[in-house]
Amino acid sequence: MRIYDLIKKKRDGGTHSEEELRFIIDAYVSGEIPDYQISAWLMAVYFRGMSKKETLDFTQALVLSGDQVDLSAIEGCKVDKHSTGGVGDKTSLIVGPIVAACGLKLAKMSGRGLGHTGGTLDKLEAIPGFSTELSEQKFIEQVQSIGIAIIGQTADLAPGDKKLYALRDVTATVDSIPLIAGSIMSKKLAAGSDIIVLDVKCGSGAFMKNVEDAVELAQTMVDIGEGAGRRTAALVTDMDRPLGQCIGNAIEIPEVIQVLKDEGPEDLRELCFALSSELLKLADPDSGEDYDVLVREAVASGKALECLAQMVGAQGGDPRITEDISILPQPKYSAELLAPQSGWISQMDTEACGIASSMLGAGRLKMDDQVQPSAGIRLHRRSGEQVKKGETLAVLYTDDEALLPSAKSKLESAYVFTQEKAESKALILARVYAKDNS
Repeated sequence: MRIYDLIKKKRDGGTHSEEELRFIIDAYVSGEIPDYQISAWLMAVYFRGMSKKETLDFTQALVLSGDQVDLSAIEGCKVDKHSTGGVGDKTSLIVGPIVAACGLKLAKMSGRGLGHTGGTLDKLEAIPGFSTELSEQKFIEQVQSIGIAIIGQTADLAPGDKKLYALRDVTATVDSIPLIAGSIMSKKLAAGSDIIVLDVKCGSGAFMKNVEDAVELAQTMVDIGEGAGRRTAALVTDMDRPLGQCIGNAIEIPEVIQVLKDEGPEDLRELCFALSSELLKLADPDSGEDYDVLVREAVASGKALECLAQMVGAQGGDPRITEDISILPQPKYSAELLAPQSGWISQMDTEACGIASSMLGAGRLKMDDQVQPSAGIRLHRRSGEQVKKGETLAVLYTDDEALLPSAKSKLESAYVFTQEKAESKALILARVYAKDNS
């Protein structure tokens, strides 16, 4: 088998076999195929696409390029939830404790923030003492014991994807739906859960800017999951404004606690409860239970909040965080952003909001940047709300005063004002299931 022939085959619109895709990934990871030939193949895929079976076989080849986590020692239903990346997205820290309180086992490997999107690990590590580095044995023992653990991804999961992604990033082949779907799902499949629920973001703060593309990506990923024997569903959700009122790391933890106390921003509550309900439904579709009621009972009873405290304590953090948020790191400097005019906030550039937060030190502009745990933004006004000139739109926080002016200017550019109220949008734009279940 020669890579030259496979490049030509895909260039001309051919369909790869499972064996051909295994050869491409294995030979690239081993160094047998050089970057310039894989770049040509990626561009051929970008223009020619992949069939449903090809996309599944491609994903499985990425999974087989590295280790796979064996969760068989954990009793019960193992679940995972993944977001394609957003601003103010702290949903994993809420959904995980809720479903654990309902008896599911959440064994989650998460990533760090990059660019305008936040990272679950950065938010957790803002809790003093919290460790996201557990051995595989400790990870499995913790999930079995308390029902939940969230740790960092290991370098040995889908190394073929890591190598391919670095190349896609510099060859203008990132935004191909089969390649995106394969990249995301290879890591989810390698992580070993039985059930996967995906939160596919759509809008100004998301990678997918329109609903049609987001639904196509969601369906492709659901098909991959189901094809690999994992029960999978997806919600396509709006990211035309940040989720909740806080953007950053430590600053988002109080919102997590608020929702688990049955309080907090309505959009964050709605999405977290919906994602939790989907996980419960996939875990036991024939139970006849009202999954929404089970979710709300887990929160109202305090069990979900207790699950968060147990996870924090088990991973080295201070479990008192659920009752005393003063334990969190506090910023040294702050600045208010005031409304430049009266009117309605008709829209927000969510990506600009995320970039402003990163500029304050809350995120990374490149992967090896260090984050400031206390940096971030609290939004006092968001799209759909009316303001008067001079009212506070947001407060920016940082440990480096020199970062405030440029971040403030970036955040101000995110707001668009009109004199008439804009039409409100639904938060959940679509629900995507396996084709025979939809």
